[in-house]
Amino acid sequence: MARSKEELISTIFPSLHVNGNSSDYIISRAILSTKNEHVDELNENLIDRFCGDEKIYYSFDEAQDDRNNFYPMEFLNSLNVSGLPPHVLRLKIGCPIILLRNLDPSDGLCNGTRLICRKFEPNLIDAEIV
Repeated sequence: MARSKEELISTIFPSLHVNGNSSDYIISRAILSTKNEHVDELNENLIDRFCGDEKIYYSFDEAQDDRNNFYPMEFLNSLNVSGLPPHVLRLKIGCPIILLRNLDPSDGLCNGTRLICRKFEPNLIDAEIV
């Protein structure tokens, strides 16, 4: 049993910096947690272990066509809703991600599908189904 998060990560993902781009390496490993806050902490730690430059995506932080309500940007950015990505999404080539929507179930793109990041565009993540 791991005594710390560092030990847990090193045990489950040994040599991540070397094997991070291997689909077989990634799909044969997982860390499960009962709390989203623990998952967020682990993800932050793991993303730093992948080689290469990171791409940062930001959520929209304003409500459109809603003149009756004003939502402060800080409030919108602080929301952490289950089933939606965080306000700041940090990714690197080779890192695993999980699809949160049913985009095309007949093609395997449904909620819970595991993918690996392969390329980044300004408003698009190119990922391989694993």
